[in-house]
Amino acid sequence: MTPARARPAVAPCSGGHRVPARTRRSVDTDKADSGGSVLKKIPVAQLELGMFLHSFEGHWVNHPFWRTAFVLGDAALLARARAARLGECWIDVSLGADVGAAHAPAAPTPAPVVHPAAPTPTARAVPATSMAEELARASRLCRTAAARVQHLFEEARLGHALASAGCAPLVHEIAASVARNPGALVSLARLKTADDYSHMHSVAVCALMIALARQLGLDDAACREAGLAGLLHDIGKAVIPPAILNKPGKLDDAEFATIRTHPERGHELLRDGSGASAGVLDVCLHHHERVDGKGYPHRLAGADISLLARMGAVCDVYDAVTSDRPYKAGWDPADALAQMAQWEGHFDPALISAFVHGLGVYPVGSLVRLESQRIAVVVQHNANAITRPLVKAFFSQRSRMPIPPEAIDLAAAHCNDRIAGRESTEGWNQRDIAALWAGEALPRRFKAPARAAQRRMTVR
Repeated sequence: MTPARARPAVAPCSGGHRVPARTRRSVDTDKADSGGSVLKKIPVAQLELGMFLHSFEGHWVNHPFWRTAFVLGDAALLARARAARLGECWIDVSLGADVGAAHAPAAPTPAPVVHPAAPTPTARAVPATSMAEELARASRLCRTAAARVQHLFEEARLGHALASAGCAPLVHEIAASVARNPGALVSLARLKTADDYSHMHSVAVCALMIALARQLGLDDAACREAGLAGLLHDIGKAVIPPAILNKPGKLDDAEFATIRTHPERGHELLRDGSGASAGVLDVCLHHHERVDGKGYPHRLAGADISLLARMGAVCDVYDAVTSDRPYKAGWDPADALAQMAQWEGHFDPALISAFVHGLGVYPVGSLVRLESQRIAVVVQHNANAITRPLVKAFFSQRSRMPIPPEAIDLAAAHCNDRIAGRESTEGWNQRDIAALWAGEALPRRFKAPARAAQRRMTVR
């Protein structure tokens, strides 16, 4: 069997978001396309009020808005556009002002919703513990945490009052692991089975919330509150019938309506218990809200959604879509980030950017194609070069055969190899891939017999 075809991807070294080829022109050349648009590429610093912003150059992770193609009609939009870590952009002078023209808005065009700015991401120190060492610790912590969360869900199911403060020691342990090495627990908690999804999802979102809070520069107390909110965000699912939660097929309208009650039911459980802060309660109730007002249960939008709840939305969805579920296989982590960044109106774009900078454009466990025509799995994020992680090459596209795994630091000065694009997960055995980056820390339930694993890796 031949290797699965990769989905089209943009190589990070050559820029992600691209203007279509027919609109690529020099800064000094204007030309109308067949639709009447006249596009011009200018430095972002030259943007002015009244210009029609068509698109940005550069990688999507640095884009400041969840959509482009709108008039810069107020100072707040202009400030956000100029503050973007991007060099150039395209404007449409047929729909807005040209360079040097009067600063008056052109024909009114709906502008994107502007949300309260998230804290500026801050640089973090080099991890205090190696990935391999922290993976071993994180493996033990995941087992302990899953058991504690399972007990918590059982208490809620039995109608017992929940003491949220009792989760503080577990959150402290998870926060300590994330502080030692942000990538270890976050990556390991993504490995779930259908049987332990609900419990491990809570652990994973807790770790992701802490990692995102640290990336945003929040203080230790705020990081722990974010972690507790992540741990308890889905507690309402404890009182949802398991037959609905674990249904392998499509939910009918009544079942979906039942699922959508879990934020409010969880909020009631926490409110009627003790120890849950206002922030924890808010994340439980509003982690399914969207910045465009199309979420649930209250259809909040923009500034009406708290920072913690917007963080919860990002972390919850990322872990959900990258995890295997009874009704679908998990997405590749890099694919998930790229897709989430394109969901207009769903997330706060500033938080998506910070989230990606924390995990990397290619998070641990992502499959990538190298320019050397090898397939590799990402084994460690590089905080100083988010598109050049440490990878482990294991398959040759030339020979279509496995090769001895080779660790490659793509950020090393002597390394001439680069990521050419994302590799589709279709056709690859995910347990084998996980074993390549997790090693001995791979959960027992994921370990496959060596002989069978080798056969699946060879014959595709």
